[in-house]
Amino acid sequence: MSSIAITKETYLYWYEMMLLLRRFEEKAGQLYGQQKIRGFCHLYIGQEAVIAGTMSATKADDSLITAYRDHAHPIAKGMSPNAAMAELYGKATGCSKGKGGSMHFFDKENKFFGGHGIVGGQIPLGAGIAFAEQYLGTDNVNVCYMGDGAVRQGSLNETFNMAMLWKLPVIFVCENNGYAMGTSVARTSNTTDIYKLGLGYEMPCMPVDGMDPVAVHNAMDEAVQRARKGEGPTFLEIRTYRYKGHSMSDPQKYRTKEEVEEYKAKDPIEVVKNHIVNEKWADDAWFEEIADKVKSQVDEAVKFAEESPYPEPEELYKDVYAQKDYPFIKD
Repeated sequence: MSSIAITKETYLYWYEMMLLLRRFEEKAGQLYGQQKIRGFCHLYIGQEAVIAGTMSATKADDSLITAYRDHAHPIAKGMSPNAAMAELYGKATGCSKGKGGSMHFFDKENKFFGGHGIVGGQIPLGAGIAFAEQYLGTDNVNVCYMGDGAVRQGSLNETFNMAMLWKLPVIFVCENNGYAMGTSVARTSNTTDIYKLGLGYEMPCMPVDGMDPVAVHNAMDEAVQRARKGEGPTFLEIRTYRYKGHSMSDPQKYRTKEEVEEYKAKDPIEVVKNHIVNEKWADDAWFEEIADKVKSQVDEAVKFAEESPYPEPEELYKDVYAQKDYPFIKD
Protein backbone atom coordinates (compact mmCIF):
# COMPACT_ATOMS: atom_id res chain seq x y z
CA MET A 1 0.00 0.00 0.00
CA SER A 2 1.03 3.57 -0.61
CA SER A 3 2.61 5.70 2.08
CA ILE A 4 0.75 8.62 0.50
CA ALA A 5 -2.97 8.22 1.11
CA ILE A 6 -5.33 8.32 -1.85
CA THR A 7 -8.14 10.62 -0.78
CA LYS A 8 -11.10 12.48 -2.23
CA GLU A 9 -8.73 15.34 -3.08
CA THR A 10 -6.47 12.92 -4.97
CA TYR A 11 -9.34 11.77 -7.17
CA LEU A 12 -10.51 15.32 -7.86
CA TYR A 13 -6.93 16.29 -8.71
CA TRP A 14 -6.54 13.30 -11.03
CA TYR A 15 -9.79 14.03 -12.83
CA GLU A 16 -9.03 17.69 -13.52
CA MET A 17 -5.45 16.98 -14.56
CA MET A 18 -6.30 14.13 -16.90
CA LEU A 19 -9.17 16.08 -18.46
CA LEU A 20 -6.84 19.02 -19.13
CA LEU A 21 -4.27 16.73 -20.74
CA ARG A 22 -6.94 15.01 -22.85
CA ARG A 23 -8.49 18.25 -24.09
CA PHE A 24 -5.08 19.80 -24.78
CA GLU A 25 -4.04 16.82 -26.87
CA GLU A 26 -7.37 16.70 -28.71
CA LYS A 27 -6.96 20.36 -29.61
CA ALA A 28 -3.35 19.75 -30.69
CA GLY A 29 -4.54 17.00 -33.02
CA GLN A 30 -7.20 19.30 -34.47
CA LEU A 31 -4.71 22.12 -35.02
CA TYR A 32 -2.27 19.74 -36.65
CA GLY A 33 -4.97 18.82 -39.14
CA GLN A 34 -5.37 22.54 -39.85
CA GLN A 35 -1.58 22.81 -40.41
CA LYS A 36 -1.25 25.25 -37.53
CA ILE A 37 1.18 22.76 -36.01
CA ARG A 38 3.86 21.33 -38.29
CA GLY A 39 6.45 18.57 -38.15
CA PHE A 40 5.89 15.51 -35.99
CA CYS A 41 3.21 15.32 -33.31
CA HIS A 42 2.82 12.34 -30.97
CA LEU A 43 -0.33 12.43 -28.84
CA TYR A 44 -0.72 10.96 -25.34
CA ILE A 45 -4.47 10.34 -25.47
CA GLY A 46 -5.32 7.21 -23.46
CA GLN A 47 -2.15 7.15 -21.36
CA GLU A 48 -3.09 9.90 -18.89
CA ALA A 49 -3.31 7.59 -15.86
CA VAL A 50 0.45 7.01 -16.04
CA ILE A 51 1.34 10.64 -15.41
CA ALA A 52 -1.57 11.16 -12.99
CA GLY A 53 -0.37 8.34 -10.72
CA THR A 54 3.19 9.61 -10.96
CA MET A 55 2.35 13.13 -9.91
CA SER A 56 0.37 12.11 -6.83
CA ALA A 57 3.26 9.93 -5.64
CA THR A 58 6.12 12.39 -6.21
CA LYS A 59 7.01 15.88 -5.04
CA ALA A 60 7.75 19.10 -6.90
CA ASP A 61 11.54 18.74 -6.61
CA ASP A 62 11.52 15.30 -8.24
CA SER A 63 12.37 15.46 -11.92
CA LEU A 64 10.94 13.85 -15.05
CA ILE A 65 12.52 13.01 -18.39
CA THR A 66 10.86 11.28 -21.32
CA ALA A 67 10.90 10.60 -25.04
CA TYR A 68 9.09 12.55 -27.77
CA ARG A 69 5.49 11.83 -26.66
CA ASP A 70 6.08 14.63 -24.24
CA HIS A 71 3.22 17.14 -24.02
CA ALA A 72 1.44 15.69 -20.98
CA HIS A 73 4.39 15.26 -18.62
CA PRO A 74 5.49 18.92 -18.38
CA ILE A 75 1.93 20.25 -18.16
CA ALA A 76 1.32 17.85 -15.26
CA LYS A 77 4.56 19.12 -13.69
CA GLY A 78 3.32 22.69 -13.81
CA MET A 79 4.16 24.08 -17.23
CA SER A 80 1.62 26.59 -18.49
CA PRO A 81 -0.57 25.24 -21.30
CA ASN A 82 0.17 28.57 -22.98
CA ALA A 83 3.90 27.82 -23.12
CA ALA A 84 3.17 24.27 -24.28
CA MET A 85 0.85 25.32 -27.11
CA ALA A 86 3.17 28.12 -28.20
CA GLU A 87 5.97 25.59 -28.53
CA LEU A 88 3.77 23.41 -30.72
CA TYR A 89 3.25 26.47 -32.91
CA GLY A 90 7.01 27.15 -33.02
CA LYS A 91 6.53 30.53 -31.35
CA ALA A 92 9.13 32.47 -29.36
CA THR A 93 6.97 32.31 -26.21
CA GLY A 94 7.09 28.51 -26.20
CA CYS A 95 8.81 26.53 -23.47
CA SER A 96 11.82 25.92 -25.75
CA LYS A 97 11.61 29.34 -27.45
CA GLY A 98 9.90 27.77 -30.44
CA LYS A 99 13.05 25.86 -31.34
CA GLY A 100 12.02 22.43 -30.11
CA GLY A 101 8.48 21.98 -31.32
CA SER A 102 6.33 19.02 -30.35
CA MET A 103 9.16 16.57 -29.65
CA HIS A 104 11.49 18.75 -27.59
CA PHE A 105 9.68 20.35 -24.67
CA PHE A 106 11.88 21.49 -21.77
CA ASP A 107 11.14 23.23 -18.48
CA LYS A 108 14.06 23.66 -16.10
CA GLU A 109 11.98 25.58 -13.55
CA ASN A 110 9.53 22.70 -13.16
CA LYS A 111 12.27 20.06 -13.38
CA PHE A 112 11.11 18.57 -16.65
CA PHE A 113 14.31 17.71 -18.47
CA GLY A 114 13.00 17.12 -21.87
CA GLY A 115 11.33 15.26 -24.54
CA HIS A 116 14.06 13.48 -26.48
CA GLY A 117 13.83 12.50 -30.12
CA ILE A 118 16.52 9.82 -30.12
CA VAL A 119 14.88 6.52 -29.17
CA GLY A 120 16.21 5.54 -25.75
CA GLY A 121 18.49 8.58 -25.60
CA GLN A 122 16.85 9.78 -22.40
CA ILE A 123 17.57 6.57 -20.46
CA PRO A 124 21.22 7.29 -19.54
CA LEU A 125 20.34 10.97 -19.07
CA GLY A 126 17.75 10.03 -16.45
CA ALA A 127 20.39 8.06 -14.56
CA GLY A 128 22.74 11.02 -14.88
CA ILE A 129 20.19 13.37 -13.33
CA ALA A 130 19.71 10.87 -10.50
CA PHE A 131 23.48 10.69 -10.02
CA ALA A 132 23.58 14.50 -9.70
CA GLU A 133 20.90 14.39 -6.99
CA GLN A 134 22.81 11.65 -5.16
CA TYR A 135 26.06 13.60 -5.47
CA LEU A 136 24.44 16.76 -4.10
CA GLY A 137 22.99 14.82 -1.17
CA THR A 138 19.31 15.53 -1.85
CA ASP A 139 16.50 13.02 -1.47
CA ASN A 140 15.08 13.89 -4.91
CA VAL A 141 14.39 11.18 -7.47
CA ASN A 142 14.25 11.15 -11.24
CA VAL A 143 11.46 9.39 -13.12
CA CYS A 144 12.74 8.31 -16.52
CA TYR A 145 10.06 7.32 -19.05
CA MET A 146 10.56 5.31 -22.21
CA GLY A 147 8.40 3.52 -24.75
CA ASP A 148 8.30 -0.23 -25.29
CA GLY A 149 10.45 0.19 -28.41
CA ALA A 150 13.23 1.93 -26.48
CA VAL A 151 13.92 -1.06 -24.23
CA ARG A 152 15.66 -2.74 -27.20
CA GLN A 153 18.39 -0.08 -27.12
CA GLY A 154 21.77 -1.16 -25.81
CA SER A 155 22.05 1.94 -23.63
CA LEU A 156 19.30 0.55 -21.40
CA ASN A 157 21.49 -2.37 -20.35
CA GLU A 158 24.50 -0.16 -19.68
CA THR A 159 22.37 2.25 -17.69
CA PHE A 160 20.58 -0.44 -15.67
CA ASN A 161 23.91 -1.95 -14.65
CA MET A 162 25.39 1.39 -13.55
CA ALA A 163 22.21 2.49 -11.79
CA MET A 164 22.14 -0.68 -9.72
CA LEU A 165 25.87 -0.59 -9.05
CA TRP A 166 25.68 2.95 -7.69
CA LYS A 167 22.14 2.62 -6.25
CA LEU A 168 20.96 5.71 -8.10
CA PRO A 169 17.62 7.31 -7.12
CA VAL A 170 15.96 6.75 -10.50
CA ILE A 171 12.69 5.07 -11.46
CA PHE A 172 12.73 3.67 -14.97
CA VAL A 173 9.23 3.56 -16.45
CA CYS A 174 8.37 1.73 -19.63
CA GLU A 175 5.07 3.16 -20.86
CA ASN A 176 4.17 0.01 -22.76
CA ASN A 177 1.32 0.95 -25.09
CA GLY A 178 1.77 -2.26 -27.06
CA TYR A 179 3.39 -0.87 -30.18
CA ALA A 180 6.78 0.53 -31.11
CA MET A 181 5.50 2.84 -33.83
CA GLY A 182 3.39 0.24 -35.66
CA THR A 183 5.17 -2.90 -34.52
CA SER A 184 3.84 -4.98 -31.64
CA VAL A 185 6.07 -6.02 -28.76
CA ALA A 186 5.67 -9.70 -29.68
CA ARG A 187 7.22 -9.07 -33.12
CA THR A 188 10.35 -7.38 -31.75
CA SER A 189 11.07 -8.97 -28.39
CA ASN A 190 11.47 -12.52 -27.16
CA THR A 191 10.54 -11.18 -23.71
CA THR A 192 7.02 -9.79 -23.87
CA ASP A 193 6.93 -9.27 -20.10
CA ILE A 194 9.18 -6.23 -20.41
CA TYR A 195 9.53 -5.67 -16.66
CA LYS A 196 11.54 -8.92 -16.44
CA LEU A 197 14.48 -7.14 -18.08
CA GLY A 198 15.19 -5.73 -14.64
CA LEU A 199 15.76 -9.22 -13.21
CA GLY A 200 19.11 -9.59 -14.94
CA TYR A 201 20.41 -6.72 -12.82
CA GLU A 202 18.58 -7.75 -9.63
CA MET A 203 16.62 -4.52 -10.00
CA PRO A 204 13.19 -4.43 -8.33
CA CYS A 205 10.68 -4.58 -11.15
CA MET A 206 6.99 -5.21 -11.72
CA PRO A 207 4.12 -4.83 -14.21
CA VAL A 208 1.54 -2.13 -13.48
CA ASP A 209 -1.97 -1.52 -14.82
CA GLY A 210 -1.47 1.76 -16.67
CA MET A 211 -5.19 2.38 -17.18
CA ASP A 212 -5.65 2.74 -13.40
CA PRO A 213 -4.08 5.76 -11.64
CA VAL A 214 -4.44 3.98 -8.28
CA ALA A 215 -2.22 1.12 -9.43
CA VAL A 216 0.29 3.56 -10.89
CA HIS A 217 0.29 5.67 -7.71
CA ASN A 218 0.90 2.68 -5.45
CA ALA A 219 3.70 1.21 -7.58
CA MET A 220 5.32 4.59 -8.07
CA ASP A 221 5.15 5.44 -4.38
CA GLU A 222 6.85 2.18 -3.43
CA ALA A 223 9.60 2.88 -5.95
CA VAL A 224 10.00 6.49 -4.83
CA GLN A 225 10.30 5.54 -1.17
CA ARG A 226 12.93 2.94 -2.04
CA ALA A 227 14.93 5.49 -4.01
CA ARG A 228 14.73 8.11 -1.26
CA LYS A 229 16.13 5.61 1.24
CA GLY A 230 19.19 5.06 -0.92
CA GLU A 231 18.12 1.58 -2.02
CA GLY A 232 18.48 2.33 -5.72
CA PRO A 233 16.37 2.13 -8.86
CA THR A 234 13.15 0.37 -9.83
CA PHE A 235 11.91 -0.67 -13.26
CA LEU A 236 8.14 -0.40 -13.81
CA GLU A 237 6.45 -1.70 -16.92
CA ILE A 238 3.28 0.36 -16.94
CA ARG A 239 0.89 -1.28 -19.38
CA THR A 240 -1.17 1.41 -21.04
CA TYR A 241 -2.66 2.17 -24.45
CA ARG A 242 -2.74 5.06 -26.89
CA TYR A 243 -6.03 5.62 -28.67
CA LYS A 244 -4.40 7.56 -31.50
CA GLY A 245 -1.62 6.51 -33.84
CA HIS A 246 2.08 6.61 -33.11
CA SER A 247 2.10 10.08 -34.66
CA MET A 248 -0.39 12.14 -36.60
CA SER A 249 0.81 10.52 -39.84
CA ASP A 250 0.08 6.96 -38.63
CA PRO A 251 -2.79 5.20 -40.51
CA GLN A 252 -2.99 2.56 -37.70
CA LYS A 253 -3.47 -0.42 -40.01
CA TYR A 254 -1.65 -2.71 -37.59
CA ARG A 255 -4.51 -2.97 -35.06
CA THR A 256 -8.25 -3.47 -35.14
CA LYS A 257 -10.96 -1.01 -34.19
CA GLU A 258 -12.25 -3.62 -31.75
CA GLU A 259 -8.92 -3.60 -29.91
CA VAL A 260 -9.00 0.17 -29.56
CA GLU A 261 -12.60 0.10 -28.32
CA GLU A 262 -11.69 -2.57 -25.77
CA TYR A 263 -9.22 -0.20 -24.15
CA LYS A 264 -11.49 2.82 -24.45
CA ALA A 265 -13.96 0.90 -22.30
CA LYS A 266 -11.33 1.16 -19.52
CA ASP A 267 -10.69 4.86 -20.08
CA PRO A 268 -8.94 6.21 -16.95
CA ILE A 269 -10.82 9.51 -17.00
CA GLU A 270 -14.17 7.73 -16.95
CA VAL A 271 -12.98 5.28 -14.29
CA VAL A 272 -11.96 8.15 -12.01
CA LYS A 273 -15.17 10.06 -12.74
CA ASN A 274 -17.31 7.04 -11.91
CA HIS A 275 -15.50 6.57 -8.60
CA ILE A 276 -16.05 10.23 -7.71
CA VAL A 277 -19.74 9.90 -8.54
CA ASN A 278 -20.16 6.63 -6.63
CA GLU A 279 -18.52 8.15 -3.55
CA LYS A 280 -20.68 11.30 -3.93
CA TRP A 281 -17.57 13.48 -3.80
CA ALA A 282 -18.85 15.84 -6.52
CA ASP A 283 -22.05 16.61 -8.35
CA ASP A 284 -22.87 17.43 -11.97
CA ALA A 285 -22.28 21.11 -11.33
CA TRP A 286 -18.66 20.41 -10.31
CA PHE A 287 -17.98 18.32 -13.39
CA GLU A 288 -19.46 21.07 -15.58
CA GLU A 289 -17.33 23.66 -13.79
CA ILE A 290 -14.16 21.63 -14.38
CA ALA A 291 -15.08 21.05 -18.03
CA ASP A 292 -15.60 24.80 -18.53
CA LYS A 293 -12.35 25.61 -16.72
CA VAL A 294 -10.35 23.17 -18.84
CA LYS A 295 -11.95 24.42 -22.06
CA SER A 296 -11.07 27.98 -21.08
CA GLN A 297 -7.44 26.99 -20.39
CA VAL A 298 -7.09 25.27 -23.76
CA ASP A 299 -8.80 28.12 -25.62
CA GLU A 300 -6.53 30.62 -23.90
CA ALA A 301 -3.49 28.54 -24.84
CA VAL A 302 -4.51 28.57 -28.51
CA LYS A 303 -5.14 32.33 -28.43
CA PHE A 304 -1.77 32.90 -26.76
CA ALA A 305 0.01 30.77 -29.36
CA GLU A 306 -1.79 32.42 -32.27
CA GLU A 307 -0.90 35.91 -31.06
CA SER A 308 2.72 35.15 -30.10
CA PRO A 309 5.58 36.11 -32.44
CA TYR A 310 7.88 33.70 -34.21
CA PRO A 311 11.53 33.73 -33.10
CA GLU A 312 13.69 36.43 -34.65
CA PRO A 313 16.22 35.21 -37.25
CA GLU A 314 19.18 35.96 -34.95
CA GLU A 315 17.79 33.40 -32.47
CA LEU A 316 19.14 30.78 -34.86
CA TYR A 317 22.61 31.48 -33.50
CA LYS A 318 21.68 31.51 -29.81
CA ASP A 319 21.60 28.54 -27.42
CA VAL A 320 24.12 26.73 -29.61
CA TYR A 321 26.87 25.05 -27.64
CA ALA A 322 29.90 26.38 -29.50
CA GLN A 323 32.95 28.35 -28.35
CA LYS A 324 32.63 31.88 -29.77
CA ASP A 325 36.32 32.21 -30.55
CA TYR A 326 36.87 28.59 -31.63
CA PRO A 327 40.07 28.81 -33.71
CA PHE A 328 39.42 26.04 -36.21
CA ILE A 329 36.31 27.52 -37.88
CA LYS A 330 37.20 29.51 -41.00
CA ASP A 331 34.90 31.76 -43.00
